[in-house]
Amino acid sequence: MGKKKVNKKYKDTVFRLLFGKNKNELLKLYNAVNGSDYTNPDELIINTLEEAIYVGMRNDVSFVFQDYLNLYEHQSTLCPNLPLRDLFYVSDLLQEMTADMNIYGTRRLKIPTPRFCVFYNGEGDPGEVKEYRLSDMFEKHEEAPEIELVVKIIDINDGQNNKALKGCRTLQEYAKLIAMIRDNRKSMSAEKAVTKAVNDCIEQGILREFLLKYKAQVIKMSIYEYDEKKQRKLDREEGVQIGIEQGIPVGDSIRLIIQIQKKLTKGKSLDAIADELETTVEDIKPIYDAVIKYPLDTEPKDIIAHL
Repeated sequence: MGKKKVNKKYKDTVFRLLFGKNKNELLKLYNAVNGSDYTNPDELIINTLEEAIYVGMRNDVSFVFQDYLNLYEHQSTLCPNLPLRDLFYVSDLLQEMTADMNIYGTRRLKIPTPRFCVFYNGEGDPGEVKEYRLSDMFEKHEEAPEIELVVKIIDINDGQNNKALKGCRTLQEYAKLIAMIRDNRKSMSAEKAVTKAVNDCIEQGILREFLLKYKAQVIKMSIYEYDEKKQRKLDREEGVQIGIEQGIPVGDSIRLIIQIQKKLTKGKSLDAIADELETTVEDIKPIYDAVIKYPLDTEPKDIIAHL
């Protein structure tokens, strides 16, 4: 896979615009997640790495507060690879935070305690999944792994009963906006569905001030997200279809996708992957090309579902 590719055209999401740019709202969200009642947003230090957002591995907002380094991410798909992505991201953050410290010295340095949280609002039911662990990705299971990273999952779909939604009105209203867009999307184009949902929210007092201020941006972001998902789906299906046309059965395509995804998370190049799978570059390149364009958490079953 070579060097990590920086996405210099990283596009904000509505969630990030709501919380990642506003300390007051971010503090409310922090309080809701942690059951606290802090009141001074100036104590928050937002340190999201704007220039270290890697393709398929972005983080919505990171901040230091009360000696905790909090990494918050918003996802519409469940991703068991989040712990690895967060490991990469927190490593970059800590490297920047300790750049002027002597990490080779004899004196122990102090760093903020990391906390990882993903706010999930996908259409699928997360079921019993409440957290993802880095150790679940290890080839060999150990009772006491020497490194661990736990990502807490919070379902923020409209109507869910959890302390985060109960404790943060802005999060509740964001969930309602998304629910309205999805409901409209059943009978409208993405542009009409988003525009109507935004206008209805303003009329009903849902995120009213925020939407009046950022209406054009929110509509553009939301439409982009829907169009991006659709285009990703079409491109992935096309890549797998090419593989099938070249003689790779559906079952083998699924297994090949999984193998490629695993090896990409380890930074393997196309040549290395082909060598380890004991095949040729030409044989796996069509599916490889489809996989590397998009996040590595894509479910193989979703890729071939409509072939």
